[in-house]
Amino acid sequence: MDGDDEVSAQMIDEIYANGGDIDSQQPHRPIIINGEQLDVEAYAALYTGRTKIRRLMFIADHCDNNVAMQLEALRMAYDEVKKGENTQLFREVVNKIDGRLGQGYGPDPGWSEAVERRAEQRKEKLENELNAYRTNLIKESIRMGYNDFGDFYYAHGALGDAFKNYVRTRDYCTTSKHIIHMCLNAILVSIEMGQFTHVSSYVGKAEQSPDALDAITVAKLRAAGGLALLEAKKYKLAARKSKGQDAVLLSENCISVDMEPLAFISLSACDSIRFLETGHELGNSYSEVIAPQDIATYGGLCALASFDRAELKALHSLFLLLNSKVIDNLNFRNFLELVPEVRELIHDFYSRGAGPVHAPVAISFDSCHYASCLDYLGNLKANLLLDLHLHDHVETLYNDIRHKALIQYTHPFVSVDLRMMANAFKTSVPGLEKELEALITDNQIQARIDSHNKILYARHADQRNATFQRALQTGSEFDQDVRSMLLRASLIKHDYNLKSSRKF
Repeated sequence: MDGDDEVSAQMIDEIYANGGDIDSQQPHRPIIINGEQLDVEAYAALYTGRTKIRRLMFIADHCDNNVAMQLEALRMAYDEVKKGENTQLFREVVNKIDGRLGQGYGPDPGWSEAVERRAEQRKEKLENELNAYRTNLIKESIRMGYNDFGDFYYAHGALGDAFKNYVRTRDYCTTSKHIIHMCLNAILVSIEMGQFTHVSSYVGKAEQSPDALDAITVAKLRAAGGLALLEAKKYKLAARKSKGQDAVLLSENCISVDMEPLAFISLSACDSIRFLETGHELGNSYSEVIAPQDIATYGGLCALASFDRAELKALHSLFLLLNSKVIDNLNFRNFLELVPEVRELIHDFYSRGAGPVHAPVAISFDSCHYASCLDYLGNLKANLLLDLHLHDHVETLYNDIRHKALIQYTHPFVSVDLRMMANAFKTSVPGLEKELEALITDNQIQARIDSHNKILYARHADQRNATFQRALQTGSEFDQDVRSMLLRASLIKHDYNLKSSRKF
């Protein structure tokens, strides 16, 4: 317990050092200048609480070119913040409105003073109750007292104090459910402050009590863990092994349905689709953090950007089997269809991209496939840049997906016509050459470019020569092992043992 206290204290100190508020730390972002306009009202309806206000303010800050959208977002943020007790956030919204919405959306000193007066009275009452609980040494009452203080500070925007009080309940938890409740509160506040390292830590703590986890709580932890991985840009964990304990069956570690095992997928791959694993259990129960549509979008894009072909195949096969095996599960089916563009992206990227192995030249059926994928990505991009958690990763994810598509397009063929490929990817031949040069230099594509004839020639490994080299290497290693065994046997036979003297 002492070790946990030290870790918690370090986390609290770090939060105060970082300011305890993510809103003041957001760097300037590029303004959205194209794409279809976001339906702000429908988007905001997916969320509740503080995250709804923060997302609306984020939209207002990043669509200065669209005054109507900006004012709509600020109007909704104003209405939402007045439902709570966060006077500091209320003043921030009022300052951003700057009188542009009329007198009904200006400073309201009467409301602010009344809220702050009630807050002082509430705080004094909580302090008296907590002191009484500590005097009586009733652990459950003390835990509830600190928890009430955490709720109070969170409601008023003092996130650092809220985190500190939530963490203090750990010393007074008597059941696994109490610990999980503490972890969920700490995760919520940490997400609001942008402290995603702490999110991962408390997700791990909560998962150490699996017996006390229900399906909804597991879904919340998966979603929070996925957000932490996304923020850390760990679209797929670096360490990957395909056998031993690091390899698991998709049917055991991903969505559980009554079907045969599909394929082996690494633990890191399952981490990359944690968003997609939250399915029907989550529903709208975590709207104070994330919406089901976000889970589908985040998980789908991360999978496309980070999965290799075998894992994409497993994910695609999973979707196909789910459509047939879980047809009666309306909640799950609706979840898969929340963002049809992402579903079609995954389907198109794998199913229609599988060409003949080592065909002599690229044929035209791939053109429609990649044009469709790029159209889906283009339609999503403008709105994704207005997403609070995803905006920093859009360009990276899009580049990774495009590079995956280029690699997948060239892989089955001995030669590829660059003109045809440029048409498929909606780019110019010189621009395509530059992209391919970068991938070849990075050793992601084994090929060479004929710039004169505009053809890409694959450099497939000489399998016969490689087999001979492996056979020679195996023989050499065997010869060395036999010689070592004979030498050791000879030394033992002649009782020649050299014992090193110990130094004390």
